Amino acid sequence: MSDIAVAHVSSPNVTAYPWSSGFGTKYTNPSTLPPATGNGVAFSPDGNDIAVAHVSSPFVTAYPWSSGFGTKYTNPGTLPPFHGLGVAFSPDGNDIAVAHVSSPFVTAYPWSSGFGTKYTNPGTLPSNHGFGVAFSPDGNDIAVAHSNSPNVTAYPWSSGFGTKYTDPGTLPPNTGRGVAFSPNGNDIAVVHTSSPNVTAYPWSSGFGTKYTDPGTTPPSTGLGVAFSPDGNDIAVAHFSSPFVTAYPWSSGFGTKYTDPGTLPPSTSNSVAFRPLPASGFNPAFAHRRLLL
Repeated sequence: MSDIAVAHVSSPNVTAYPWSSGFGTKYTNPSTLPPATGNGVAFSPDGNDIAVAHVSSPFVTAYPWSSGFGTKYTNPGTLPPFHGLGVAFSPDGNDIAVAHVSSPFVTAYPWSSGFGTKYTNPGTLPSNHGFGVAFSPDGNDIAVAHSNSPNVTAYPWSSGFGTKYTDPGTLPPNTGRGVAFSPNGNDIAVVHTSSPNVTAYPWSSGFGTKYTDPGTTPPSTGLGVAFSPDGNDIAVAHFSSPFVTAYPWSSGFGTKYTDPGTLPPSTSNSVAFRPLPASGFNPAFAHRRLLL
């Protein structure tokens, strides 16, 4: 048995369910709700906490988790300054980062059953609205997808931001909306608002030479991206039909998989693969209304 959570547009702004090859009975809403539209949600790696990035102050809200929401943690002493759009825990669970609309566009804190004192902002900030944030699997790097060139910015991470890595030689062509590292940490992918809508690079403490674009690109603005847990596939959530597009992955994009027989019904803003036993592997796709 696992759990699944969805951040969404209207109250209660986050909804969670038990998961066992399908949705169980909805958990009771948090006693103190996120105060507005939920844009991003993440469980801590040990599953003991859950955080929601949302539109109005305090812009990030977190709770203990034990088969349901516990009493809300105290807000950060220094809040993200405006609309929270994405949230991620570091792989060791010791840190949490929030991507948000106004400067510094990404804010990070130590995490130990609650928010610690805000880390110093990066020396070189992302250039505009932070839409997505991800830690590398080894926890040694952090990347932010954002609006304005270079559209993705990455830093070494060691209990705080290091000196910004050199921008990719070939930039994503427009606003970065989501970012993900492959499970082995050897690749990084960014989805964005113009063709080819997804761009990927080798990763080794910095961006390598851009991989060839997919032969069949996602047809519209990329809004979310995920690698499968075994690293053999990559999926993109996007604005228009078929709303999700997936490819084999082996140091680059393979031939696009056939679209789902039953499509998601509308714009897909996020996508995630659920780990399965060795007997099989199925992607679970999540979608919600376009918020921005």
